[in-house]
Amino acid sequence: MEILKKLGIKTQNFEIYERALTHSSYANEENIESYERLEYLGDAVFELIISEYLYKNYNYSEGVMTKLRAHYVCENALYDYSLKLNLNEYVKLGHGEEESGGRNRKATVADLFESFLGALYIDKGLGVAKEFVYKHIIPIIESEEIDLIGDYKSSLQELVQTDKRSLEYIIVNEEGPAHKKTFTVVVKIDDLIYGKGEASSKKEAEQLAAKDALSKIAK
Repeated sequence: MEILKKLGIKTQNFEIYERALTHSSYANEENIESYERLEYLGDAVFELIISEYLYKNYNYSEGVMTKLRAHYVCENALYDYSLKLNLNEYVKLGHGEEESGGRNRKATVADLFESFLGALYIDKGLGVAKEFVYKHIIPIIESEEIDLIGDYKSSLQELVQTDKRSLEYIIVNEEGPAHKKTFTVVVKIDDLIYGKGEASSKKEAEQLAAKDALSKIAK
């Protein structure tokens, strides 16, 4: 596999990486397994590696480490990691998903990073998975190249309270299966839409909507 050569991964278990790059739309067409189980595993592996990284390298409190970890493992961050590794170039998609832009869909691209890491963990173990993260991801984190989600809701709330205006977050769209939904949220200030956000959780979509609103208010 070309992606394995690019990332310097030597293996005899090509099948596990093929599965890690198989979207459910393609899996359904071909009656094979998708990356979803590997994504579940990769999520836990990545969270463990980042937790250990923060614990060993910073003398932060538990609360601060929890917030930082949430930043580094959120969908936006996973999306950026995956793009930098070019994983979306190798994902197998069903015809409909390909035609509708699935190769660049944020949720899908973010999932690929976790499923690929899950495959690496199964194939090579935690030590190699950790080496991979330290080689490819930790430099991104330390250089702050990723657009991490800050607490934009609090910032917007403070701004609105100063002017005594009303603030409301509204879910305008909700799609996808129960275990993998995508939420679209708009934020209204005095009944006018100021921002919009889309993510795999309501909280993150609200944060993105608040960020969008703040960027418009600042102009």
